[in-house]
Amino acid sequence: MKSFKKFIAEEKNVHMTHAEDAIIDGGVKGTRVVINHLRDLRDMLAGNAKSAVNISVKWDGAPAVFAGTDPTDGKFFVAKKGIFNKNPKVYKTPADIDADTKGDLNAKLKIALSEFSKLGIKGVVQGDFLYERSDIKEDTIDGEPHITFHPNAIVYAVPKSSALAKEILGSKVGVVWHTVYRGSSFEQMSASFGEEIASSLKKVKSVWSVDAVFRDQSGSATFTAKDTKQITKLLSQAGKMFKSIPAKTLNEIGDGEVNARLNVFINSKVREGQRVGNPKKFVADFENSVSNYFDKEIESKKSEKGKANWKAKKNNSMMFFKRNKKSDIEKIFTMYNLIVDAKHMVISKLNKVEGLKTLLKTSNGYQVTGQEGFVAIDRYGKNALKLVDRLEFSRANFSPEFIKGWEK
Repeated sequence: MKSFKKFIAEEKNVHMTHAEDAIIDGGVKGTRVVINHLRDLRDMLAGNAKSAVNISVKWDGAPAVFAGTDPTDGKFFVAKKGIFNKNPKVYKTPADIDADTKGDLNAKLKIALSEFSKLGIKGVVQGDFLYERSDIKEDTIDGEPHITFHPNAIVYAVPKSSALAKEILGSKVGVVWHTVYRGSSFEQMSASFGEEIASSLKKVKSVWSVDAVFRDQSGSATFTAKDTKQITKLLSQAGKMFKSIPAKTLNEIGDGEVNARLNVFINSKVREGQRVGNPKKFVADFENSVSNYFDKEIESKKSEKGKANWKAKKNNSMMFFKRNKKSDIEKIFTMYNLIVDAKHMVISKLNKVEGLKTLLKTSNGYQVTGQEGFVAIDRYGKNALKLVDRLEFSRANFSPEFIKGWEK
């Protein structure tokens, strides 16, 4: 099974686990974490939280950008995710950027290098690039003039007459910060989530710099008594199911090739717009997909040694379905469905908080959508899980119906 730290936060924030996938990637520990996270969120939204619960908004920005001071020489840099390579790839001069990038990415990194150096960043922070000045457009939405920026799948819109629009139009670049890194070297750095970053930086007119920290100043993100009862029932059912599943079955599904094939299988379902659905059918289909995967690999090998190697891999993986009761495997996905239902209740409530308008662009105009998602963070700022409507976001990302920011 994946180590607890690796599946839950990946130490460096280059990948983050979907809440429900903590079950299949983290086994017993992961399941306990996600149920507790959702209980804490329920209590917060019901106004009964006994301790602080941190939530960040997932902005649909691109590219991811890192900025700060190189601990080895004290020089300012910007970087992509290659910052955490064995040999860290960071850019300290325009020439460094020219040597490794081109096109739109090259231009954005140069703006970031020039402008973010003015912010007085201490240590290392990570964010998402939202726009540079030429990305800002004007459009009429619901009969009102707006300014928009469209970094990825989601279009962000602000009424042109607002003070916020004036602030954005006066800037050269926009960025949303979400993660702080601390450590004596890039290799040793660990991520901290949910901190207010922008407020600690110098105010610079050329940079529209915001935090991803979720704020509800309107009181819109509040569960009614009916909502609280419904999500409590879902989490109670998930908890009872959790107790009925053998620990060895839950831990084994988070390990090795079976886990890898399961993640591929679930992601393929998401891209097709499907949920797990009926657990009995899902498990049967998954078992067939694992068998078919190995059969194709065996068939593709030319040597007998190669075929024998893959036959052994198949036998080892298929033993999972023989060692464990089908009914216990099916229970995992019954619990998975309950977690998804509870997660969607939280997302739906959080999306009611008003902020920048979030839209999807089509050839016929705009469609309203929610935020890309949210991140639930423990009180220590170390463990984080994604709360994303995967079917909706997959549709936005992969459907040709919607125009993406890079298709301008």
